[in-house]
Order: sequence, then C-alpha cells, then structure tokens
Amino acid sequence: MKSRSGLSTQYGSVLLEALIAILLFSMGMLALAGVQASALKHAADAKYRAEASFLASQIIAQMWGENPANLTSYRHNTTTTAACDFAGTASGNANVVAWLGTASAPGTVAGNLPGAPASRQQITVDANNVVTVTICWQPPADPLPRSFVGVAQISG
Repeated sequence: MKSRSGLSTQYGSVLLEALIAILLFSMGMLALAGVQASALKHAADAKYRAEASFLASQIIAQMWGENPANLTSYRHNTTTTAACDFAGTASGNANVVAWLGTASAPGTVAGNLPGAPASRQQITVDANNVVTVTICWQPPADPLPRSFVGVAQISG
C-alpha cells in the first residue's frame, strides 16, 4: 500500500514537466521570430545602401564623361539646412533629371529607394571639381532618414 500512495503524489509531475517544456519551446520560437524580423530589417537596409551606392556611382560616372567646364550644370539642391534636408536650385541637366526620376521609374533614385524624392538629393561641385553626391531615403515605418554620400574628384 505504501508504494501506491507514493505513486499518487507523482501523477502531476509529468504534466508539470510537459508544461514547462512547452513554455521553454514557445519562448525559443518567439526569440527566433524576433531574430528573423531583425534580420529582415537589416537585409532591407543593406539593399537600400547598395542601391544608393550604385546610384551615386552612376551619376558620378556620367560626370566623368562630361567636359569639366560643364560640371556645374549637375549641381542640385546645393544648400544644406539639416541632415537630408536640402534647398537651393534643382538641376536642369537632363542626366540629373533622368537620374532622379519618379517613383514609378525603375533604375532611378525615386524608383529604387523609398521616400527619396528629388528634394532630398544633393549634388555639389566645388572649384576644384570635387563632386559630392548625397542620396537620402526614408525606409517605410522608420522615423529617421538614411543617407549615402559619394565623393569623387573629376579632373580633365
């Protein structure tokens, strides 16, 4: 009889162990879901940075092919009021206008990057033909804009 009463006190321990195992497994799965969400966000950020780098290199390459006397026509929003907040004259250069594009035009700044209108982009050319291209965009559901700056000296 004594052994039977000893068994009756252990009946609930298997159920308790199973509940603890389910709790630990659930916590692990939630942690994995959080890591995956973070990885997706970082992958999207890396994609946007790579796009911005390519686009900056693209306009700088077009400028390399220009006569150095014409580089000033590429200037766009040359006054900086704050980070990713530019003012000044928009470029009338056909290459810059095509490069900036619209949100529905793939292969352009506005078409490849979210929240990247022409007013958020800047191209400056100094007296020594040092070109600085600043590309700004704002990822969806992100309060802060991101930027990429490419610098090159074009000699001719």
